[in-house]
Amino acid sequence: MYKGIGASPGIAVGKALLLKKEDIIIERKSIRNEMEENERFHKALDKTKEQIEEIKKNTGAAQQEIMDAHLMILEDPELIGGVEGAVNAEKINAEAALQGVIDTFVAIFESMDNEYMRERAADIKDVGQRIMMNLLGKEHPNLAKLKEPVVIVAHDLTPSDTAQLDRENVLGFVTEIGGRTSHSAIMARTMEIPAVLGLKAITQQIKNGDILVFDGEEGIVLVNPEEPVIQQYTEKRVKLAEEKQALRKLLNSNTISKDGKKVELGGNIGNPRDAQKAHESGAEGIGLYRTEFLYMDRTSLPSEEEQFEAYKAVLEIMGERPVVIRTLDIGGDKELPYMNLPKEMNPFLGYRAIRICLDQKEIFKTQLRALLRASVYGNLKIMYPMISSLEEVRAANGIMEEVKQELNNERKEWSSDIEVGIMIEIPAAAVISDILAMEVDFFSIGTNDLIQYTTAVDRMNEKIAHLYNPFNPAVLRLIKQVIDNGHKAGKWVGMCGEVAGDKRLIPVLLGMGLDEFSMSAGAILPARKQIQALSYEEMKALADQVLQLGTAEEIEKLLCE
Repeated sequence: MYKGIGASPGIAVGKALLLKKEDIIIERKSIRNEMEENERFHKALDKTKEQIEEIKKNTGAAQQEIMDAHLMILEDPELIGGVEGAVNAEKINAEAALQGVIDTFVAIFESMDNEYMRERAADIKDVGQRIMMNLLGKEHPNLAKLKEPVVIVAHDLTPSDTAQLDRENVLGFVTEIGGRTSHSAIMARTMEIPAVLGLKAITQQIKNGDILVFDGEEGIVLVNPEEPVIQQYTEKRVKLAEEKQALRKLLNSNTISKDGKKVELGGNIGNPRDAQKAHESGAEGIGLYRTEFLYMDRTSLPSEEEQFEAYKAVLEIMGERPVVIRTLDIGGDKELPYMNLPKEMNPFLGYRAIRICLDQKEIFKTQLRALLRASVYGNLKIMYPMISSLEEVRAANGIMEEVKQELNNERKEWSSDIEVGIMIEIPAAAVISDILAMEVDFFSIGTNDLIQYTTAVDRMNEKIAHLYNPFNPAVLRLIKQVIDNGHKAGKWVGMCGEVAGDKRLIPVLLGMGLDEFSMSAGAILPARKQIQALSYEEMKALADQVLQLGTAEEIEKLLCE
């Protein structure tokens, strides 16, 4: 038995197909004609673009979005200029120049603190490898048409590999590297293909044709198990499929506990396509629209019009359902090269999010103008991130009032019925949440950062990652304090961090009185089913019991029981 990272739930039973890619060794060669070499490079770029366009044509919305990101990388002036510059200045072959530029880009992304951003290095590697193969005249592996059902085993699957997987014949995949936020994991969940990642050296342990059985939620992989074990997992797979189909009946039902406590389940999204997926998955609203993705993978700030269209699209998809849009949250681990933000020793504690927006007012005002103009197309709620003081809330609201006045002067329409709230992700905000509640319309608890800041744990540091624990009593007490303070002021309180979709903690959060849970689209219906089976009064007693315990281990043990 092997244990990896359960990246996409589901059971897979089938023959292994070992995917081994040819190692490419690049020789640095001197050249005489730079123009010819640059022409070779541009022909490879054009061919790569054709290939990605072809993949995009034959894939779904989520895969198309990733292919769009790859097309943007192909057009990046820093990539093109970097290769041409090296060819011209160093008189070297295009392959060596490309390798140098790609290695630099990858190193920059891999050094970032945020796991999501580090995983984006895979996109750059993928595009770079495809250009390189075209420069060398080599063929790419094609996973779009497989002859029989298989479980793919690979060192890694690139985003373009995953995008073109033959959905009929790929039962699941297992890789040596990757995490839950890697594109291969995101794509697997979107395509509903079971996946286990992070199994070091697994390609050396498995042969073509071996029978693999694995659980994509538990991360357990069995190789050539006995027939009774295969039968057991096959039956489990059938049962899961039946349960999933049964969940579809809850699509249009309300999220109400068995003793009548109603809560709202929203979706976390990064773009309009995600909103469509959340809507189709039964979301009662959007609890977090991460607008920073509009600003990334490009060379300049998005215009007011571009932002307006993106916000309008999401609001129209959701209709009367609430859409909470978070204002720009960059800095820290989310760098925008074109903004030339300062390098900082502690970026998570530095110049980021609302701090940038209050300092660079024009960027903030452009976004607020787009948001206000879009507000007439749906039920918009605006949320400020990274708030640590009342002064910041008042300053942000002051800029909002300036923008409203400007739009009035220009005779541009905006809704007068917009709630404005804040993310509670800094302990300082949680501690003064009774004061903050008097000047905002709602709170949304961002547990990803709240845990990190409360426990002083860098969750990317392997030595101390075990201390990053949502069951930490200090974190849970802060969450309860925020909910209580919000309610005392008559304000609703939501949660948009990963904890909101954690089935172990959903009962506790319900008992604490959380009004809105926002999560990934695939977690919505299971969470609805779970809450509908719970008693709010019993969960209140459970939450009180949890808050009396002194260690994360005790809390986790109680909840697992």
